[in-house]
Amino acid sequence: MAISVNQFPSLSWQTYLKGFRNYLKLERSLSENSVSAYLRDAQKLHQFLESDNKTVAPGSVTTKDLRAFLEHINEENMSTYSQARIVSGLRAFFRYLLAEEFISKDPTELLEGPRIGRKLPDTLDYPEIEKILEAIDLSTPEGTRNRAMIETLYSSGLRVSELVGLKIPNIYFDIGFLRVIGKGNKERLVPIGKEAMKFLKIYLEQVRVHLKVQPDSTSNVFLNRRGGKISRVLVFQIIKDLVARAGIRKTVSPHTFRHSFATHLIEGGADLRAVQEMLGHESITTTEIYTHLDRDYLKQVIREFHPRS
Repeated sequence: MAISVNQFPSLSWQTYLKGFRNYLKLERSLSENSVSAYLRDAQKLHQFLESDNKTVAPGSVTTKDLRAFLEHINEENMSTYSQARIVSGLRAFFRYLLAEEFISKDPTELLEGPRIGRKLPDTLDYPEIEKILEAIDLSTPEGTRNRAMIETLYSSGLRVSELVGLKIPNIYFDIGFLRVIGKGNKERLVPIGKEAMKFLKIYLEQVRVHLKVQPDSTSNVFLNRRGGKISRVLVFQIIKDLVARAGIRKTVSPHTFRHSFATHLIEGGADLRAVQEMLGHESITTTEIYTHLDRDYLKQVIREFHPRS
């Protein structure tokens, strides 16, 4: 028989959240960013219940309470995508409580989240990528590093977390592959192109060797000026500055290069399963989004080559 959290009124939400954190890290092997996002979702619910003078014990939460919470976040003009992500976080929290037998019934079981359409990600065409690369000042050590980073992002379709976490021993120049640690600490091998390898070698052999590397960053490929592991925030800022310098008006992030990598492969006729493997997607459904990105190109082909167009 399940033990209700109501039997432990002295236990705070923070106690359950601490257990939830350990569950996400140890049993589900999620990244620190994902763990933090799930915890924030559960904390948002707790704050709402307190502000609404509701009983705050997780075991007392009902589906009705959760629907009221969803109405609340909807009124805050939160995007449909963000609302759906919060619902996902709450489901994970209550399923954890159920699995640990803290509750006997999952209040999210009958909860319907907002319907979200499949959003096609922004991409860059190849001339735009060339403009960004040409905007880099290769006469500076940082410019050489930045060129190597962007070449690697676009050449191998890495996530920004995978880029900043890339280790020197995981670059196999002899066979043209990178060993990448992706979501959930899952490893995969991805090919890397000749241009990316060229600029990686230049950076490692002519720039990085002159940095005073911090002890905890000795194996990291990309470093900041102080010799520490480069941060995600800095990578975002570097790309933002380069895009402005290149005169491109699109909103571009490190992920845009990943989207562009996949889109250009699919448009070029690459096998969907191969792209799935390179991106590290668990489900091919996630990869299939890129098959919808070349609609304009297909329409152009019809207009140019079909006799009735």
